[in-house]
Amino acid sequence: MKLVRYGESGSEKPGLMDGDTLRDLSGHIEDLNGTSLSDEVLSKLRSIDPSSLPVVEGNPRLGPCVGSIGKFLCIGLNYSDHAAETGADIPEHPILFFKANSAINGPNDDVVMPRGSTHSDWEVELGVVIGKTAKYVSKADALNHVAGYCVVNDVSERHFQGHLSGQWTKGKSCDTYGPTGPMLVTRDEIPDPQNLAMWLDVNGQRMQTGNTSTMIFTVAEIIEHLSHLFTLNPGDVISTGTPPGVGMGMKPPVYLKTGDVMELEIEGLGRQRQTVRQDA
Repeated sequence: MKLVRYGESGSEKPGLMDGDTLRDLSGHIEDLNGTSLSDEVLSKLRSIDPSSLPVVEGNPRLGPCVGSIGKFLCIGLNYSDHAAETGADIPEHPILFFKANSAINGPNDDVVMPRGSTHSDWEVELGVVIGKTAKYVSKADALNHVAGYCVVNDVSERHFQGHLSGQWTKGKSCDTYGPTGPMLVTRDEIPDPQNLAMWLDVNGQRMQTGNTSTMIFTVAEIIEHLSHLFTLNPGDVISTGTPPGVGMGMKPPVYLKTGDVMELEIEGLGRQRQTVRQDA
């Protein structure tokens, strides 16, 4: 299934994509969040005849594809070719940082650079949405704890990230710097999350081209590792790293500016589009 949340920010309703037709799911679940991501609930939704659901007319805003996200977990330097472009060593274990939940944004909402930002950058990433509580899980069983997958743009303010002292979280958590969606695609439609093509354009110019096959740590390995550190709960989102082509890695570096348009897509998971502007 391809599940979405649509409507004004803070008042989104759950929906299902029936081909190109958006249908309303609010008669069956209150929201697409941790309480509705279990295999049992998703199985019930899968049994519904899509033609029986009301059609959503017009072209409503799409919100983040998961509501009330618990933890927004991010893995750094997880593509061998991206690590090479930044001059970083291959990590021994997954590098973990967090994005503040206030960064979460709709997939096509504006990205608003905070005051003083001159080094904002783009990162197309595979998002993994947890559907079943994961604690001390094995790699072999890890994907059974996944509800589905989505696109994340891990927008990053590089000066905040690297020069304001402290952890990467400072540069990763600016408001609107976590576009998530457009769809939550359930795991049965993505049999191999380690073979998904991905790309990102800025102003129509291809910046990133990659494939999840070059991840250093696979989705299953990441879930195994994290679940041995703390519990992963339904509704948690893991953003799994980015391929090469980020602005920081260019010579000279290139960063976002007002009026820039980012477009990004992951195979089978849909496309995002954001316009960049500066906060007043």
